[in-house]
Amino acid sequence: MRLPARTALLLLGSLALSTSLAAAQDAQPMRVRGTVASVDGNTLSVTSREGPVVRIAMAPNVGLRGVKAASASDIKPGDYVGAATLPGENGTAGALEVLIFPAAMKGANEGSFPWDLQPGSTMTNATVSNAVESVSGRQLTLTYPTGSQQITLPDGVPVVTFAEASAADLKAGAPVFVPATKAADGSLTTAFVVVGNQGIVPPM
Repeated sequence: MRLPARTALLLLGSLALSTSLAAAQDAQPMRVRGTVASVDGNTLSVTSREGPVVRIAMAPNVGLRGVKAASASDIKPGDYVGAATLPGENGTAGALEVLIFPAAMKGANEGSFPWDLQPGSTMTNATVSNAVESVSGRQLTLTYPTGSQQITLPDGVPVVTFAEASAADLKAGAPVFVPATKAADGSLTTAFVVVGNQGIVPPM
């Protein structure tokens, strides 16, 4: 249930934080957040944050990644990040979480698009062009081909990066984030799972 590192990175770029999963015309992307209820072969059952247990068919060579804690001070100009935000004052958005991507993933799913972490939230995958400290927290300028965005990282905002993971980490109670594809019949499939295997809940 693990992929070679290069293949896993490609999956991360195309699946982990994308609203446009490659799928058939009658399928749609769906992000599942919750905890592992059980694993039966390639079927992952997740107790979703909404309450119901959701069953997801994992690809035979599903990619698995963990998350580990980082800090706002780790984010430097030139880094490629994914930041979930809510609108703020004066055109500066407030970060809900920030994922620092590995260097090999720079440019993956670049841009800014709606996100469902919270109502009204947005995900921006972009390069940090400026990073400064302010009284309200660390401020970042994120630049992508069609524009740029100013965001503030309040104290205590989750900042993470990816870590290694294995099938053994998909145990009952483990927190997960699953970018899945929903077919016309309602069934879910995924090629990638992020699991909180180091005491960190995937904040995406």
